[in-house]
Amino acid sequence: MPEAATAWWVLPLFFVVAMLYAGVGHGGASGYLALFALLGVAQSTVVPVALTLNVLVATVGWFVYMRRGYFSARLLMPFLVGSIPAAYLGGRIHLSSATFGVLLGIALVCAALRMLVLREVRPSAGIDAGRRRRLWSVAIGAVLGLIAGMVGIGGGIFLSPLLLFLKWADAKQTAAVSSAFIVLNSLSGLAGHLARESVPTGPMVLLGTVVFAGGLVGSFAGARYIRSLHLQIILGAVLFLAGGKLLLPLFVRSGG
Repeated sequence: MPEAATAWWVLPLFFVVAMLYAGVGHGGASGYLALFALLGVAQSTVVPVALTLNVLVATVGWFVYMRRGYFSARLLMPFLVGSIPAAYLGGRIHLSSATFGVLLGIALVCAALRMLVLREVRPSAGIDAGRRRRLWSVAIGAVLGLIAGMVGIGGGIFLSPLLLFLKWADAKQTAAVSSAFIVLNSLSGLAGHLARESVPTGPMVLLGTVVFAGGLVGSFAGARYIRSLHLQIILGAVLFLAGGKLLLPLFVRSGG
């Protein structure tokens, strides 16, 4: 990881990203990867760093939303059955810098579109209803876990819109379930990455402290006061910029 990632002018950006993501129940991995990309770092070596930061922030969100009574283990469990082993497998897969950049760019653009177009909805049925959903939940979890492990995100950025689009949970319930999904999948994906590379401990102490503080502020604000829609628009713009930065060279080469 370059020294620029811990420069004094970059640390506030990590704090803001963690705060905004925590406000909607996410850990911020796609945002951290977006910052790394904007700093010119899009190698798979930063994935364990992003996943570690992800765990710190999402754990705070999980605890805060659970304390507020929004968490449902019954809704979460089928997704985990498919996602945790798939996330570990994805973490074991080594990607070239070019492939990683393309996959990360696609993931960031998809996440940005999710943030920009999604609106708040109400669940069509109770979150405990729908045993027939379990097989679909396991399959969805496996796909999201594999992508999350390879690219270095927790997968909640994709799970939360599905829960809302399918009307299986409202915004607060989605934030609670997504934060737990992110923590457990990030740990699984991190285990896969650590099986072949280590996390640089020096920068992690400083970055971890910064994002943990941001996660505390964002989680309490998101769970109690702030509408997630306003935060989503800001996050969506940042992610779209970073994803476009990664994918633009691909289109330039194709056009040439």
